[in-house]
Amino acid sequence: MRDALKIFAGNSNRSLAEEICAYVGVSLGAADIRRFSDGEIAVEITENVRGGDIFVLQSICSPGNDNLMEMLLMLDAFKRASANRITAVIPYYGYARQDRKVAPRVPISAKLVADLLTTAGASRVLTAELHAGQIQGFFNIPVDNLFSSPVLLQYLRTRIGKEQVTVVSPDAGGVERARAFAKRLGSSLAIIDKRRAREGERDIPGKANLDVVEMNIIGEVEGRVAILVDDMVDTAGTLTTAAAALHDAGAQAVFACCTHPVLSGPAIERIRASVLEELVVTNSVPLRPEAQQVDKIKVLSIAPLMGEAIRRIHHEESISSLFV
Repeated sequence: MRDALKIFAGNSNRSLAEEICAYVGVSLGAADIRRFSDGEIAVEITENVRGGDIFVLQSICSPGNDNLMEMLLMLDAFKRASANRITAVIPYYGYARQDRKVAPRVPISAKLVADLLTTAGASRVLTAELHAGQIQGFFNIPVDNLFSSPVLLQYLRTRIGKEQVTVVSPDAGGVERARAFAKRLGSSLAIIDKRRAREGERDIPGKANLDVVEMNIIGEVEGRVAILVDDMVDTAGTLTTAAAALHDAGAQAVFACCTHPVLSGPAIERIRASVLEELVVTNSVPLRPEAQQVDKIKVLSIAPLMGEAIRRIHHEESISSLFV
């Protein structure tokens, strides 16, 4: 007899968890997450999970430390409650930007988080659009890295129609992602070659112009609809500067799409003042209230994508067709 499927969620993205539950056809599991008076997080699972097939959903988004700790404590609670299999469902994998040593005496944060999740009790990880694919190799347990492109492409085909399109990678590191996107959209590809400021100099008062120093467009965008494609938008400095460069190069209209709308710091003001027609994002990270008021931001749901992956994992079916 197959173990019972149960889905639980932390506090970071309960609305997405509820959508996934509706898709799968189960109720959201009962868990009490609260704080002690000194700020420590307390977790209690308030229903029987012994022998269950448990999926724990939590985006490691702002406040990242609190949400990560919630996830670790929930995993530990399920392990100690004798759950049969525990899958950590992480729509947004935080700390992923430090995936290698780029300077002396710096951590590899993505590897540390992988070790914490495994030690806490995760027997499998389901995530979306990892910042770097090699993060999968940091785990000694199965990792399924879904791509949001089917959700984004379906909307963009309807939104843009039959206009000539160029998909643009905002940096060299995102070329593979943009190329796959362009192939499925049947469009041409362009790349923006940029020179950044040092990490510690970004967004320092009086040094905001150091975020991206110079941008050169490699590819044809004049008279075409340009679509910037990235995995995440944080402060939106690169994105809005790239959009302005594409506009100056003669692009008919500039759209942007990403999976993870982190949108921290001055991101909202930058997007509102930018030449972008629309920023298309998913609900892997819940928008701040001020971001919800920006008409340029369009949110699409990845609940059907992740819900289908959860259903197939539970029934021991292949999910390879979802990796497109």
